Amino acid sequence: MQLSFLRPLYDRPGPWCSVYLDASADTEDAHPALDLRWRALRDRLQQQRADLASIEAIERVVRGHDPMPGDYGIAVFASHGRVALSEYLSAPPLRDLAAFAPLPHVMPLLAQRGEQVAWVRVLANREGADAMAVSAGGVPRRAAVTGREDFQLRRVNPGGWSQSRYQRAAMEAWHHNAGDVAAATVQLAEKVGADVVVVAGDVRATGVIAAQMPDRWQDVLVRTDAGSRARGADDTLLDDLTVQTIAEVADQRISATLDRFGMQEDVGAGLDAVVSALQRNQVENMLIVDDPSANGELWIGPEPTEIATDPQQLAAMSVRDPAKVRADAALVRALVGTDAELTVLGPDEAPELTDGVGAVLRYVDAGTPGRGDG
Repeated sequence: MQLSFLRPLYDRPGPWCSVYLDASADTEDAHPALDLRWRALRDRLQQQRADLASIEAIERVVRGHDPMPGDYGIAVFASHGRVALSEYLSAPPLRDLAAFAPLPHVMPLLAQRGEQVAWVRVLANREGADAMAVSAGGVPRRAAVTGREDFQLRRVNPGGWSQSRYQRAAMEAWHHNAGDVAAATVQLAEKVGADVVVVAGDVRATGVIAAQMPDRWQDVLVRTDAGSRARGADDTLLDDLTVQTIAEVADQRISATLDRFGMQEDVGAGLDAVVSALQRNQVENMLIVDDPSANGELWIGPEPTEIATDPQQLAAMSVRDPAKVRADAALVRALVGTDAELTVLGPDEAPELTDGVGAVLRYVDAGTPGRGDG
């Protein structure tokens, strides 16, 4: 998981208010319930002596957000009276949460986002296509593509000497339209850095579109006859296939990361080793087991790589007045500051991961803990 979207949280000093709130709006009493939940979180922030300006900034987001259908949540982060980041959650948080601390509490957000997969889906017929693209950050983009040719888009059977001429015109129109759709699909895929391209709909149209996609996209292309552009068509099967395809890509990515971690022969395993690697800017991808009950702590200085299990380590780095913070908050700040990635694992995906944390390293040298002298 790339973490660059969190950068606004570390471009300004704390302390930070972090709020996770069930904002579901699927019942008649949704608004009064939301108000009660927010008031409870506001009280918690006040008890933690959060600044009033930041609390009020979060309240404006909570009360002013655009409601979504169904069950969902929102996460909001503010400091010094300004909201730096707010995000919708695809499901309510495990529990409403309000924290006031030197660093933002982002782990619940990251655990719910999971492995982000950028994708494009094209629903086509012989006249054009409807396309949707979602970047790894979850920002949707939509496009409708209408083919250049509208002459005899259905193959006809007029009979007589003109039959072959009509059929050739229809085939040429299909290919021209498919070329337009393929070009628009590639443009969307490149814009979001797609990991998956699903081409769905009319079987003849999808075949022609897929054939005109450049070679670099063929390996990530999935073709299906599910779905229809017809008004009122049921896209349940297409939605299910899209979700399944995205999940498979995410699983493959996590498996590849675990394989790379396993090949390091215990280098980068455990909290001490990961902290040491972050100090040295060695971490390429940190693995962490999602544990909502985790309450471990680490010491930090002003810089992302000023992170330690013991304040004396920071004293040796000439850090004055180190702060004691949540371990996961310190680890994520260091990842963002060193352009490293994060892989969040379920308890059953890495049951033997030491301390629930490990790292795939960018490089290994004689100073890397666990490497030894050989």
